[in-house]
Amino acid sequence: MNTGGVTDADDMVPVLGRLQPRCGTTVVVAIDGPSGAGKTKLARELAPLLDAHILHLDDIYRGWRGLADAPPVVLHDVLEPIARGEPGRTPRWEWGTDVPGEDIVVEPGGLLILDGCGSGSRIIRPFLSYLIWLDGPPDVRRARAMARDGETYEKWWDLWAAQENELFTAEKTEQAADVRL
Repeated sequence: MNTGGVTDADDMVPVLGRLQPRCGTTVVVAIDGPSGAGKTKLARELAPLLDAHILHLDDIYRGWRGLADAPPVVLHDVLEPIARGEPGRTPRWEWGTDVPGEDIVVEPGGLLILDGCGSGSRIIRPFLSYLIWLDGPPDVRRARAMARDGETYEKWWDLWAAQENELFTAEKTEQAADVRL
């Protein structure tokens, strides 16, 4: 595994703090990998250390069958506008009612962390300054996901995992990562 000497958020700060923007004036860092790998935990550890904003892709997936739709949404609704110096805007997905909700607004500039499966997809990569791949043993990841989301996620685990596998295989996300943890 290529950790590049990086083992935790503190190790990443010097690396990420030196990045140049590739999305207008915004440095975009993606944390991608399968469910339960710890992407959100890492994003939440990094954000205050880097004065970064986080876009959680969990907030924009269009339901349990919506993983493949997320990268184009991130590209068209968020990254392309902020690359032009305009706010990105996309509806927050309301999981309980399975409908779009109020918009999430992402201002240009600074450092933006994309947290979620699909954030390192090919169509997004030209806007990324850095791609982190996070993974772990399937049994550990599943236990983490169930502890986090419980019964709600249990019946969808296999469907979501199949979508992840299909997306990651097609996108070769892990191989494209700057660092793999």
